[in-house]
Amino acid sequence: MTSRERIIAALNHQTPDKVPLDLGGTSITGMGVNAVIKLRESLGLEKKAIKVREPYQMLGAIDYDLIEMLGVDVVSPIDYKSMFSFTQEQWKPFQFHNDDVLVAKDFNTEFNKDGSLYMYPKGNKNVRPSAIMPNDGWYFDTIIRQYAIDDDNLNVEDNLEEFSIKTDEELKYWQTEINNIYKNTDKAIVGNLGGTALGDIALVPAPGLEDPKGIRDIEEWYISTAIRQDYIKELFERQIEIALKNLKLYYEAAGNKIQAIVVCGTDFGTQNSPFISTDMFNTLYLPYYKKINNWIHENTEWKTFKHSCGSIYPLIPSFIEAGFDILNPVQISANNMDSKKLKKEFGEKIVFWGGGVNTQKELPFGTEDEVREQVKKQIKILGEDGGFVFNPVHNVQGNTPVENLISMYQTVKEYR
Repeated sequence: MTSRERIIAALNHQTPDKVPLDLGGTSITGMGVNAVIKLRESLGLEKKAIKVREPYQMLGAIDYDLIEMLGVDVVSPIDYKSMFSFTQEQWKPFQFHNDDVLVAKDFNTEFNKDGSLYMYPKGNKNVRPSAIMPNDGWYFDTIIRQYAIDDDNLNVEDNLEEFSIKTDEELKYWQTEINNIYKNTDKAIVGNLGGTALGDIALVPAPGLEDPKGIRDIEEWYISTAIRQDYIKELFERQIEIALKNLKLYYEAAGNKIQAIVVCGTDFGTQNSPFISTDMFNTLYLPYYKKINNWIHENTEWKTFKHSCGSIYPLIPSFIEAGFDILNPVQISANNMDSKKLKKEFGEKIVFWGGGVNTQKELPFGTEDEVREQVKKQIKILGEDGGFVFNPVHNVQGNTPVENLISMYQTVKEYR
């Protein structure tokens, strides 16, 4: 099979010739740029500065020489705009943990007195910073910029500021990039339009807005899902109206050249349990996700991709009812997320994209043998009868030992 055929088979719950492999196909299935550099060096690939394709998490671009060496089946264009709303173009050098990397021209940062690093929305240093990387950190944390909330004068327009109809320039970018990948490779393509995730807590504080208004504090947002549900529902309804218009434009640009699209990166789980009841999810989120997924399934051949970290076992039936085809990252280390149970109960209804190895324990802190044994186990369980794309549980952290990365990919190659 070609890579594209392999992914399509897995997404249709068929058994491909071998388990598909993803590395960097999305912003939640990637690898920290420093880990990418170490992996490339260990494999003897050309030493060069690697692009930071997603600056919020400092993820590295996966170039085609690495894709071919590892047998990766999925690619995606670098996002047109970053989470900080600057365009990803005109790359410049930047040093990150003693590694030379490349960042977009408006990746503008400033050191604080304690050595932490400020990031600015749209690269504009004349406004308050929107994110901070702790001294010796590996990615940015959003800075909360919340004005005092006046419940009598809350305006849903304030929480809609970051959602708008895509520009012709952006759509042209997507069309060109997707066409190039489709024509010049046999890889599957995952799209990421943006604007379809509801209440994604990485986005609620609006790291890309210069002066965000509305409900922008993380704690206040979660409180609002309980006490301001009319406001949240109106916000979601309006956001979906914009999203559906953008999906139509995106389909006109991409057609069915993409095989899946990331719809939602909203997390609903802690290490031990969901942090939302099934009833509240079904009331507050499910109807709106259903509208998005229904439009995609009625008008395209795409499969829809749902990301949620944590212990979410009770919510999986609702994800399926909402029309999601793919579940990621399959956090096997969380409570009640045993891969054997998940595969048995939901394997015929949803594709597991992830769950290949635990990125909280074994991959960063275990031995090479422990990594190898877990990868073998997860391929055997989740890969049975198709419906599985191998990826670690969420993004590989930048300081992960390269020996463990090599062990992971060697084992995937041997047992996939």
